[in-house]
Amino acid sequence: QWRRGDTVSFVPRTKVLPTAAGEDGVLKRLPAAGATPEVTYRRSGDDNVLVEYGPIVLDLGLRARVHALYRRLAELDLRGVVDLTPGIRSLQVHVDPDVLPVPRLLGILAEVEGELPSSSDLVVPSRRVRLPLSWDDPATRLAVERYMAGVRDDAPWCPWNIEFIRRINGLDTPDDVYRTVFDAEYLVLGLGDVYLGAPVATPLDPRHRLVTTKYNPARTWTAENSVGIGGAYLCIYGMEGPGGYQFVGRTTQVWRTYPEPGRNPWLLDFFDRISWYPVSPEELLDLRADLAAGRSTPDITEGSFSLAEHERFLAENADSIAAFREVQAGAFEAERRAWEAAGEFDRAERAAAAVVPSPVEVVVPPGGSRVDAPFVANVWKVLVKPGDVVEAGQDVVVLEAMKMEASVQATAAGVVHEVPAVSGAQVAPGDALVVLASAAPA
Repeated sequence: QWRRGDTVSFVPRTKVLPTAAGEDGVLKRLPAAGATPEVTYRRSGDDNVLVEYGPIVLDLGLRARVHALYRRLAELDLRGVVDLTPGIRSLQVHVDPDVLPVPRLLGILAEVEGELPSSSDLVVPSRRVRLPLSWDDPATRLAVERYMAGVRDDAPWCPWNIEFIRRINGLDTPDDVYRTVFDAEYLVLGLGDVYLGAPVATPLDPRHRLVTTKYNPARTWTAENSVGIGGAYLCIYGMEGPGGYQFVGRTTQVWRTYPEPGRNPWLLDFFDRISWYPVSPEELLDLRADLAAGRSTPDITEGSFSLAEHERFLAENADSIAAFREVQAGAFEAERRAWEAAGEFDRAERAAAAVVPSPVEVVVPPGGSRVDAPFVANVWKVLVKPGDVVEAGQDVVVLEAMKMEASVQATAAGVVHEVPAVSGAQVAPGDALVVLASAAPA
């Protein structure tokens, strides 16, 4: 019997007739071939099993194996299975343990594993999806500006993410970043990367696989459908919110808030191949409006993806791929050393050891009031200045904390007497943000 936190590993040994998906998406029998990767079953709470394949590496063969298991379990439509959530090299199986106990599920998973195709024999439906990309879009520039004003202005990726991508990948010019992104074909490996319909995608050609670090700390604001790179993955933000990927531009919607009957609200599917075509910021706004109004549809062509063909491509281009990775690894290491020399890795320790200045004494005029910070936060924006007349409930300061922005309102009507709050400064609960004098009598 399993207990929470137990881990079981299996290395399948049985040679079986593998299957592959045809154009209709149904798995079909193919000749046996290839060894299978190690599979690990982890219990996740009382009602989930996490199936993991192979080592923690970006391997499309492992993702294909996950996809084969996902499709097979979906076809079986087992009573008691609540949900299936594929990852890059894992599948989480959520069950109702009163209907399908986890120990019984483990036996089913092991049995199904022995019937799966060799990863290299897998052929799956794979649509080509052409999307517009407004390169270095004004919305992404605004997000960086807000980050520099409210979070930190000395980050290595500021003030321009594209220059940071160029430098950390060893490319010569920002135009090289542009060409790499537009030449790439991105394979969708996951969906719902934090945001609605957001894909996790990576270029099929490793020579297009730009790598970056993520923002640290994260941004508090990202425009809907911004496009960014984090690690080796590309993401399209399905909704407005915080974020950490390095921006390259912005595209059209990947989530339908009001889908037509019978249609999924998300645009992309697993193993879709995304490619970009350039548009201006103004053209993108028109395309977004047309798509939202139902006047246009994305450019999607049906097709398939063969892992065997992809592996042949990798073998034929092994030398140039290795040369690209060598340059990239050298540039990444040089960037890491520069960060170390600049003290980037001990910023948190220095901040913790810094002497906190004594709070400035604030004097409230007779009949006046003060607006205080409700929690620990950074001051993102000050909306008033001395002499301004404000009403009770009016926004006076915007704070940022935990990737979220929060407006702070005046508690009473009055005239702004003093503004202790400074954009970019950190405040603690009870710190004065704005001091109000009573309004002059009419």
